[in-house]
Amino acid sequence: MTVEIRALERSDDRQAFSCGDEALDVYFHRYAGQNQFRHHLGVTYVAVEAERILGFVTVSPGSLDADDLASGQKTPPYPVPILRLARLAVDTSARGRGLERHFFVS
Repeated sequence: MTVEIRALERSDDRQAFSCGDEALDVYFHRYAGQNQFRHHLGVTYVAVEAERILGFVTVSPGSLDADDLASGQKTPPYPVPILRLARLAVDTSARGRGLERHFFVS
C-alpha cells in the first residue's frame, strides 16, 4: 500500500494511534488538533495508509536571533526564520518500515 503524507484533518481518527510513549500519545490524541485548528500553534503532518495513521510530525514556526547563531558566521541584522520539529512519533505497528524518512523527503 501507499503511504500518504498530509496535514492532519479534523475528521482523522487519532485514538487508535499508539507509539508506546505515553506523553507523545496523549499529545497526539488530545492536543495536536487543538494546537493546529484552534490555537494555530503549528501544523501536524500525518503518514496515512488505508485511512490508518501510522505516524505524525508536528512543526511550528520560530526564529533565531543573530546572537544565537554560531560565532564567526556572518549573521543577518534580523531574526532568522526557522521551522521547529516539535514532535515526531511512529505507531508501534509501523516500526521498522523507515516511516520517519517519508516526513523529510521532498
